[in-house]
Amino acid sequence: MEYDAKVKNRVKRLEGQLRGVLRMMEEGADCKDVITQLSASRTAIDRTIGVVVSNNLIKCVQEANENGEETEDKVKEAVNLLVKSR
Repeated sequence: MEYDAKVKNRVKRLEGQLRGVLRMMEEGADCKDVITQLSASRTAIDRTIGVVVSNNLIKCVQEANENGEETEDKVKEAVNLLVKSR
């Protein structure tokens, strides 16, 4: 699968966000603030997973349709990936 610039940029922002959390910890930031940022990071990771899975699913379904293949297994696999990521 090819990952477009938008997805890569999401991951780069996540990387920066997590570095920021680490910096907060090293500076002794309040627990509430650290948890808030970790929670935001987790939400961003979950959204990124959703984008990656949905983009991949679209491509897989298109290819299956072009080749006359069933798409049900592709959809089930995508759903399983999302469930496992939780």
